[in-house]
Amino acid sequence: MSQIPYDPDRPKDYSLTGEQARKAEEAGLVSAVWYQCPVPRKRMKELMQRSDGRALRDTALWLGAMLVTGIGGYLFWGSAACVPFFLVYGLLYGTAANSRWHETGHGTAFKTRWMNDAVYQLACFMVMYEPQVWRWSHARHHTDTIIVGRDPEIVEPRPPRLNLIALKFLSLPHVYNAFKSLFVHASGQMSEEEKVFVPESEFPKVYRTARIWLALHGLVIGAALYFNSWLPLMYVLLPTMYGGWLSYAFGLTQHVGLAEDELDHRKNCRTIYMNPVFRFFYSDMNYHLEHHMFPMVPYHALAKLHEEIKADCPPPYNSIIDAYREIIPTLLKQRKDPGFYIRRPVREVTPETASSPQESAFS
Repeated sequence: MSQIPYDPDRPKDYSLTGEQARKAEEAGLVSAVWYQCPVPRKRMKELMQRSDGRALRDTALWLGAMLVTGIGGYLFWGSAACVPFFLVYGLLYGTAANSRWHETGHGTAFKTRWMNDAVYQLACFMVMYEPQVWRWSHARHHTDTIIVGRDPEIVEPRPPRLNLIALKFLSLPHVYNAFKSLFVHASGQMSEEEKVFVPESEFPKVYRTARIWLALHGLVIGAALYFNSWLPLMYVLLPTMYGGWLSYAFGLTQHVGLAEDELDHRKNCRTIYMNPVFRFFYSDMNYHLEHHMFPMVPYHALAKLHEEIKADCPPPYNSIIDAYREIIPTLLKQRKDPGFYIRRPVREVTPETASSPQESAFS
């Protein structure tokens, strides 16, 4: 394996069908061997244990809070008093749902499979991530994390476009692209990039889901027009936009500004200490290095995993503000120097310390 050198005269092609994908394969970066911190086998088995209890509690709190704030928004609709209710509702809808689709998509949130599947489908609809497409997209993201030309979930390609980043805090590019994709899929077509990572056997499910989702959104929009009121849209669709800003703020901290084309999650993932409220909304994904290195450990055990491996990892960031003190200057510098990135302090890997091939990210 060798890292692909950055060529300032030829910007990287972040598509999955271009020259960079070929270079990644030639460099041995595709489905490769990744470094894993040493954890005793018995302890790892304990950490990987799944249970329904914690996820049931957190899901009940999440949906219950949505119900309470949704009712509050309805009762005070038409007055300024509805604003705080919808602000919280939006965060529960557009941010908390984002981490829920992620965790249940891994199949680790609940022990019972149908519970994972039910919450996954609901959360995907709320944040407009088509369930079949994103299940396979995210599997690729874990297999080839931040490998340019292979990873479909690189948040900010270099050089970053700051105007687009600003729009993403309102989820405008995401919602636009989601509807565009839904119409393409509803017509029975897949994009060339999607064909790279989504099995052909899944295509009919993608088409069916797109048609159902368009019908549901059509009903909500139709209700808003019929009642001549924004209220129906305040519960579905709009909260994806007015409540997704915190999710995007979290998402930027995961990998942005760190190394590309490296087979060591200590170099391309951040772990950030967060307060309990943020951790609830984020489903403990602030332990992002730990999650990528051992993706089959449930979210509620990541803090314990962190204690097991932190001595072999770069120091965690003390807060999300601490992380942004590094991210913002890096984004500004990458506008002029796309080859620049943050080098995290890690113990270098030798053939003797390398790990086994990357474990599957999904059950």
